[in-house]
Amino acid sequence: MNWKKDKFTVIKNAINEEMADFLKNYILLKRRVARTFLDTNHIPPFTQDWGNWDDLQVPGTYSYYGDVAMETMLQTLKLKMEQTTDLKLFENYAYTRIYKFKDTLKKHKDRFSCEISTTLNLGGDIEWPIFINPKQEEGTYNKTTGAYKPSNSKGIEVNLKPGDMLVYRGDLLEHWRDPFMGQYCAQVFLHYNNKATKGSEENALDRRPHLGLPNTYRRAEKKISQCMSTSK
Repeated sequence: MNWKKDKFTVIKNAINEEMADFLKNYILLKRRVARTFLDTNHIPPFTQDWGNWDDLQVPGTYSYYGDVAMETMLQTLKLKMEQTTDLKLFENYAYTRIYKFKDTLKKHKDRFSCEISTTLNLGGDIEWPIFINPKQEEGTYNKTTGAYKPSNSKGIEVNLKPGDMLVYRGDLLEHWRDPFMGQYCAQVFLHYNNKATKGSEENALDRRPHLGLPNTYRRAEKKISQCMSTSK
């Protein structure tokens, strides 16, 4: 796996195991607190301030857009990302998800904000690979309907230990996961834009005033060129 040639690579020990374990336990506890708040009517069911279970990619699974701790990690790993890709990057957003038993991530490509993406493994009860299709031309969105036509590729299997991070062109490379047979797997996705890409400056911070804010603070895009998924 070579970034310049393949547009994906793995950074081993992007964060150490202790930090990965801390972030895993942090987001597991946050999910538990959010569930208690919802069940006791402490927060309204439509709020996203504590995460939600309305993820369109993986319905019924807890996810969190813009968590402050995870977006601090987005900042912290930016230099390592720039060194790996040899690009100057804008920070966009972090998205955290805790997969559960039988969750599946269908084949897809991501939206513009996920041009330069990472999947950082925080830990789980079993190893669970992600698959990457190295052929950029395979897997397409219908420009009229937004429907995604997946490829027939078997992909390249990538296994990540806690603290390892897959770096990839989220907008170009189809990626997916087979059904998860464990009980939980915590992942955080860190998304950037190449500063040299047209429209990246306007899109910085995923069009929010600053990091750490929910997606309700995003400015409307002038033109949507593709209908793409929220994350990984």
